[in-house]
Amino acid sequence: MDVVTLDRQPLLEGELVQLRPLRENDFASVYAIASDPLLWEQHPSKERTQRAVFEGWFHNALESGGALAVIDRRDGRIIGTSRFDGHDRSRRAVEIGWTFLARSHWGGPYNAEMKRLMLRHAFGSVDRVLFRVHSLNLRSQRAVEKLGAVRIGTEVDPQGRGENYVFCLEASAYD
Repeated sequence: MDVVTLDRQPLLEGELVQLRPLRENDFASVYAIASDPLLWEQHPSKERTQRAVFEGWFHNALESGGALAVIDRRDGRIIGTSRFDGHDRSRRAVEIGWTFLARSHWGGPYNAEMKRLMLRHAFGSVDRVLFRVHSLNLRSQRAVEKLGAVRIGTEVDPQGRGENYVFCLEASAYD
């Protein structure tokens, strides 16, 4: 089996969204979205609405080498972010996560298209995609289940905020 390197910051385009590498000068646009308390309602890191806390999160995203800005193709505005991380070439797996969208784009086709683009890209290099979702984040759990991901385990949240559910989507189960 060939071991393929995954480009974790590709340029991906669909009908509704474009994904491109997150840049330092995207901070104001991304923070404008992240400062909405309802965004973090089911997430243990509610303090991300605070600028100083979010700055740390944002710089970590940039340093990860896998963060993407999500652009609404209708008007060119940033509407969110997501990330590829933890690429394990030998196990042919990658994690997708750290995703959030502006509330104006919830409940519609934007998240689904973004994830389809990311999954199609990932499955060109890996056989499985993992999602780690906090046990209290029901909205995100439902979203990954809609993609066809199956819960395969539970783990302690690395920041000590409870537990995460681990979901897996195999390339063979994704159409």
